[in-house]
Amino acid sequence: MSDALKKAGAWVAVAALTAANWAVWLGWDQKYDEHPDGSVSGPYEAWQVAGLVVVLAALVVATALARRPWTAVLAPTFGMALAVVVDWSDDDSGLWAIGAGMVVIGMLAATGAAVAVLRAIRPSGVRPSIQN
Repeated sequence: MSDALKKAGAWVAVAALTAANWAVWLGWDQKYDEHPDGSVSGPYEAWQVAGLVVVLAALVVATALARRPWTAVLAPTFGMALAVVVDWSDDDSGLWAIGAGMVVIGMLAATGAAVAVLRAIRPSGVRPSIQN
């Protein structure tokens, strides 16, 4: 298999896993919670967002440690953008686009910072244990 095909496959896999991560943790919850005092919260609970972030962090770290830094930054960002656009775009106010933009900016910043830290603390001679 060519190197370009392996890179493309890894990119698609990471993006798809990121979108699936969104679906598992947040995609099913569409109901806002009404409290006795009349306030409204949601639709997501803190534990759902924490689960999303933990799995996403593990995915980014694993991808970066597999010596695919650009994939670790861009593929999760694309996967998350795709997931939020599909999930939020039925909002008639149009504010979903602002939220989606904020998610993309946040994902680029977070994944970029994570990859930069991993590259800075990882000795250059260390190879991942699984190689093709």
